Amino acid sequence: MDILMVLEALFNPFVVKKKPFQMFWAGFLYSIIGMMLSYFVFQEIAGILTVFLIVIGSLPLLYTTIKNEEELDLKYKEVVLLREHTKVLVFLMFLFLGITSALTMAYVFLPIEITGTLFNIQEQAILNVNSAIQARLTGYSIGGGLFIKIFLNNIKVMFFCIIFSLLYGAGALFILTWNASVIATAIGNFIRSEISATASLVGFSVVSAYFKAGALGFFRYMLHGVFEIGAYFVAALAGGIVSIALIKQDARNEKVFLDALNLLIISLGLLFFGSLVEVFVTPIFFS
Repeated sequence: MDILMVLEALFNPFVVKKKPFQMFWAGFLYSIIGMMLSYFVFQEIAGILTVFLIVIGSLPLLYTTIKNEEELDLKYKEVVLLREHTKVLVFLMFLFLGITSALTMAYVFLPIEITGTLFNIQEQAILNVNSAIQARLTGYSIGGGLFIKIFLNNIKVMFFCIIFSLLYGAGALFILTWNASVIATAIGNFIRSEISATASLVGFSVVSAYFKAGALGFFRYMLHGVFEIGAYFVAALAGGIVSIALIKQDARNEKVFLDALNLLIISLGLLFFGSLVEVFVTPIFFS
């Protein structure tokens, strides 16, 4: 834990808001440290412990940021607030991408016996999701019925992000980090499968196939995922702002709730668009 306390000092939340790409390296570094500590200390629960350690490392940054956004609610008009919130969402997306990138690289490059320990829970979650999708497809064709199912499921995740944020301030970070680990496992598995399919090739052809698999794996899941993850971050920010306002007894200020309501509307719009892309656009490129 002392290592994570040292890491907290490397990234200033007031600086990364202006230099959001630093959050990519924060997420990447927290993920590497989290995986190492989990594997070498508690292998039996390494899968879920990795997620918790990443959350612990990222939490001070996120909490300080949300606290700052709640204070801005009391100072500025909504147009200015939305611009400031956009800066926060950008650096949170970089945090998510950093976590996803580190975990994906670990899944691809580490030996199978290690990834089997680090990602066993995530792999089981993917199997469950795939089974659920197959069950849906037996009753719904690619169209309106499937879109409604996916959209409602995404709203359910958004609801839990709001609840976690309200109860724990920045608690939605756990759900988002968990989703990052599952997406990283799915992308890593896709890359490994593509590499396996071209294993008979040698030389530069293998290298070419490898990077092609990496790009395909990323875009297959992030084509629609960027909108969904963005929506969850927006919802988490809304819940966190209200939570901190309640703690500071600023909840009677209607500007706080108006800002949170606007963020929730934006979140629903992103989820709606992301569900459309997932159902009608992603299958065109990745059937």
